[in-house]
Amino acid sequence: MKFKPLRDRVLVRRIEKDEKTAGGIIIPDSAKEKPIEAEVLSAGPGALDDAGKLIPIAVKAGDIVLFAKWSGTEVKVDGEELLILKESDILGTLEK
Repeated sequence: MKFKPLRDRVLVRRIEKDEKTAGGIIIPDSAKEKPIEAEVLSAGPGALDDAGKLIPIAVKAGDIVLFAKWSGTEVKVDGEELLILKESDILGTLEK
């Protein structure tokens, strides 16, 4: 199944961090916070302004983004847990 976000929505996959602390302590799943870093899988065309003009979305597939901690809607696509965000929930991109 292929999912294409509408308007200013973005489909992302959370990027999991290491499961150990610097001292080597393994953190159990129940104690982990959900990551706020994700890879953009696909993005909608953008939002419309008051005049009906399309404002293109600023991110594209492959970008790594940071987003607000409690934002987005969790969905399952082909058995994989993904997140749908509004572009305004994205705080910025990370450059390699």
